Amino acid sequence: MLREDLATWHCGKHNISLARPRIMGVLNVTPDSFSDGGAHADTDAAIEWGLKLLDDGADIIDVGGESTRPGFRPVSPDEEAKRVIPVIRALVDAGAVVSIDTRHPEVARLAVKLGASIVNDVTGFTNPEMVRVAVESDCGCVVMHAGEVSGRTARRSVTLDSSAAARAAAAHAKDAAPAKDADEPEKPAEPSSADVADAAAAERLDEVMRRSARGVTSPTVTLAGGNRRFTLPESAPIMRHVMGFLGDQARELMRAGVSRERICIDPGPGFGKLADEDVVIQRANAKMVSMGYPVMCAVSRKRFVGAVSGVTDAAARDAATAGVCIAAVESGVRLLRVHDVAGVAQALNSYWSVAHPDPRRAFVALGSNVGDRLEYLKRAAALINAIPLTCVTAVSRAYETDPAYGIAMPVANAAAEIRTELAPLVLIDALLDVEKKLGRTRPAGQEGHGPRTIDCDLLWMEGESHAGRKLALPHPRLGERDFVIVPMEDLMHDPERFLAHAGISVLPREQRVGLVRADLGELAWE
Repeated sequence: MLREDLATWHCGKHNISLARPRIMGVLNVTPDSFSDGGAHADTDAAIEWGLKLLDDGADIIDVGGESTRPGFRPVSPDEEAKRVIPVIRALVDAGAVVSIDTRHPEVARLAVKLGASIVNDVTGFTNPEMVRVAVESDCGCVVMHAGEVSGRTARRSVTLDSSAAARAAAAHAKDAAPAKDADEPEKPAEPSSADVADAAAAERLDEVMRRSARGVTSPTVTLAGGNRRFTLPESAPIMRHVMGFLGDQARELMRAGVSRERICIDPGPGFGKLADEDVVIQRANAKMVSMGYPVMCAVSRKRFVGAVSGVTDAAARDAATAGVCIAAVESGVRLLRVHDVAGVAQALNSYWSVAHPDPRRAFVALGSNVGDRLEYLKRAAALINAIPLTCVTAVSRAYETDPAYGIAMPVANAAAEIRTELAPLVLIDALLDVEKKLGRTRPAGQEGHGPRTIDCDLLWMEGESHAGRKLALPHPRLGERDFVIVPMEDLMHDPERFLAHAGISVLPREQRVGLVRADLGELAWE
């Protein structure tokens, strides 16, 4: 098993710490999704929903343009790209970690080129062209198992057979050049290997999902009277199929040149599997974690979640999904792919804070430009120290700084070093509450830069990065603010070196904003 303090998933320019669980928000840009009924098929609606998922607590946004529900209609690469590319472009521009959920190498290649950091392949990188996309980029790779288990089919169930390929070729044959003789029938053009593979993969996935939806039975152990002897099928053959496939595909990626640190595995709940089999697989999460790859729990609103919870409506299975996710996290899973980000984040943050001691270092900038400024700084430090699961370990001296960002009067600034066990979005809510308690108001149009009794900016948090309208971590303007860098010098030996290690460039002092002009002395905040 990966040591939690060292576990990192390398995804393009992002190194995602798995010291605590991460949430991948599902964004279906499709008209026929099983779970949301095409609510985000419109580009603008999809972008807005993706931004909301970030503010709800998503660490990653998984964008998909083709439904894989039972009986799904295959979508061409061109159509899929039209759906997802504008959404991916907008979310990447917003700073989000974006995953492309696709089985089409052409779509994956374009998405990665535009900034997507993860390729989530429902066919488990069985397509050589998809392997090539992984090799030619530095994206994270989600290897998913889509197929039947318990001996109903061969382990490599997504491998295409000749009959499927032949049927696909016939279905996708196109007219050739005009016949030489008017009486001679026109000959169909030979389909490309990519067309054959794509059509056959769609056919195979469709059949897998149809069989799963019909509840095709698997072998069970019975007594002479015909009654089932066990409540669930035997685990060993199921896990040999699933773990064997995932291990084989991960090794194939590594042999091709993909580093192990980029690979994540997903047992593919609901894809060709019965409810009983999905429960067996979820109970074996610890075994999959022991393979040494990050494991994805992608159970959100799936049929087996409905079976164990008694909830028939897929969209109403969010609470049940959260329960299964918590069980997965307790087994070592650190990636949760869900639709209801806000609900799962609430459950996860509460569970993690109580069950897993996780104090982390963070820095908060404090500023005041009205009234008794030093008193507001002191009171803010004291209130931060009173936040649950949080303590202030040090506070810098106070400094008089030049106005910046349109502020009309000089500002008193300081920085606080804290330890906290709260999730970043929970902490930022607590900091906003400190501002409210000290009379901070945010008039429309001032963008937070107007007169204020106190300003509490979360600058940096150990092991955390985030994009969103509510919170961006590390603070995007940290390296240009003299009124932050100078107070941080009171808290550490070399903030420039520290921040550089975190990937933050600090500007030379003459290029910074809000230059420090005077030392206002120590803050006796305790």
